[in-house]
Amino acid sequence: MVKVEVFTSPMCPHCPAAKRVVEEVASEIDGIEVEYIDAMKEPERAAKYGIMAVPTIVIDGEVTFIGAPTKEALVEEIKKKM
Repeated sequence: MVKVEVFTSPMCPHCPAAKRVVEEVASEIDGIEVEYIDAMKEPERAAKYGIMAVPTIVIDGEVTFIGAPTKEALVEEIKKKM
């Protein structure tokens, strides 16, 4: 199981695109657990990873993307963890 944490904010203009990419990849690859975290409501979780900008995607506890990744880049990183 690969855990994908997506840190977002309600005011972020790029967060919906990041969410769409993660949702699309999660629907195509089995074994992915996705969690969306509002960095404004849970700043301590964002601070744990040193997150200063959203969207940020953490895969298995490692900050992997700052900003919305392409679908191909996300698939590549997830497959490295499987």
